[in-house]
Amino acid sequence: MKTQILSFITLLQLLTVCHSGNSADPIRVENHLELFVDDKMIESKREIKSVLHRPKPAEVVLVTDQPWEGNTCAYYTLFQDGERYRMYYRGSHYDTDRKTATHEEVVCYAESSDGIHWEKPNLGLFEFQGSKANNIVWKGVGSHNFTPFLDSNPDCHPSSQYKALGRGRSLRVGDTESRHGLFAFQSADGIHWELMHEEPVITEGAFDSQNLAFYDPIAGEYREYHRWFNQGVRDIMFCTSKDFRNWTKPQGLTYIQARREHLYTNAITPYFRSPQLYIGFPTRYLPDQGSRVEPTLMTSRDGMTFQRWSEPLIPEDAPSDRSGNRSNYMARGILQLPGSDSELSVYATEAYYTGPDSRLRRFTFRTDGFVSLRSESDPGSLTTKSVLFSSKQLQINFKTDAGGEIRIAILDEQDQTVDGFGLEDCIPIRGDDISRKVQWKGGNTLESLEGKVIKLRIQLINADLFAVQF
Repeated sequence: MKTQILSFITLLQLLTVCHSGNSADPIRVENHLELFVDDKMIESKREIKSVLHRPKPAEVVLVTDQPWEGNTCAYYTLFQDGERYRMYYRGSHYDTDRKTATHEEVVCYAESSDGIHWEKPNLGLFEFQGSKANNIVWKGVGSHNFTPFLDSNPDCHPSSQYKALGRGRSLRVGDTESRHGLFAFQSADGIHWELMHEEPVITEGAFDSQNLAFYDPIAGEYREYHRWFNQGVRDIMFCTSKDFRNWTKPQGLTYIQARREHLYTNAITPYFRSPQLYIGFPTRYLPDQGSRVEPTLMTSRDGMTFQRWSEPLIPEDAPSDRSGNRSNYMARGILQLPGSDSELSVYATEAYYTGPDSRLRRFTFRTDGFVSLRSESDPGSLTTKSVLFSSKQLQINFKTDAGGEIRIAILDEQDQTVDGFGLEDCIPIRGDDISRKVQWKGGNTLESLEGKVIKLRIQLINADLFAVQF
């Protein structure tokens, strides 16, 4: 199952050729899903606005009510592993009256077959208060923010199919120059973990956050994102590695928007339905507002320069216990649960510090539904950049309101409508669908356009357009 998934993802990546060279060069498209989270595909638009969509709150999936857990459990990581979903998080508790932690930090583990009902298995690995009857998978260096991932590198050794990063100090006894940084971990089964090296592998930055890594098969290397202070403001750095031990010198991310805001956790991940796109849920930290935090959205095509949205993704009232100090972090991970093709599941914390325990709640996005292009009652239109078309059909992810519709025309290299593919030839698209085939009257098909340079002209009336796929 894992090999088949990786092969499919690799095929998508090989079929995806990024826009390069002269800005006038056509974008090559194959089996290629394009989300409208930025202007990469857009040449011009009129009476159309970009709209950020918030995920809808669902059920609480985890309560940290065990003695080794507590009210400051944090830095959740979730991912799919075959037919199972895995979750890792910090177990910790803080006595708000005495202003002190009540027990050492540990790494906890839960698993699920549906992403909603989670079990905390009794693993018997680490002792806590005289008993090993718990779900602790690691204790010691790195426990504060241990963040694992499933390694998709085809050359990965079976002993390190799972990898993680966690902060700490070097372990050498008598080391007078103890180094602070991120340690690398490995595991063959995601349960039994060991250090890959007794020294930190990344030492430049500030590491009191959820610092994460993953394998990027498009670039053929590991990517890592961690926190630093950019002229006194919390920000995000990244570096790369071929072997997960030796990393490039970290460099700060750049942003299309120049706002100076404290960014804490980043939750960056390649979007599994369009792996050339990076999705991040950075936490905006507001120290002047009682250390309140709120998740936001950012996206990137190269993993270095990100587009950021200013609106919070999950506001304080969605639905409860999110207004306190550090009570509103998004977990790292975007899941598509069984039988839920039309929605994505993400997760966020609540009730940090406030009770004897804290909670993790599921939220749902429409599939590909992070951002849409929207036009109201006045017709809006957009024209894409030139693409080298080599597919046989076009599908869109869309939603129309009452009286709304979408029509699409095909233009040639001279911006002239291709005969039979005008707006008036397009069969009006209405309803709500994550993958609707675009059709034209007379049974005209796109096979005759294979290998040609074209543009799309899209007209929207009372409609949202989320993505197109060639």
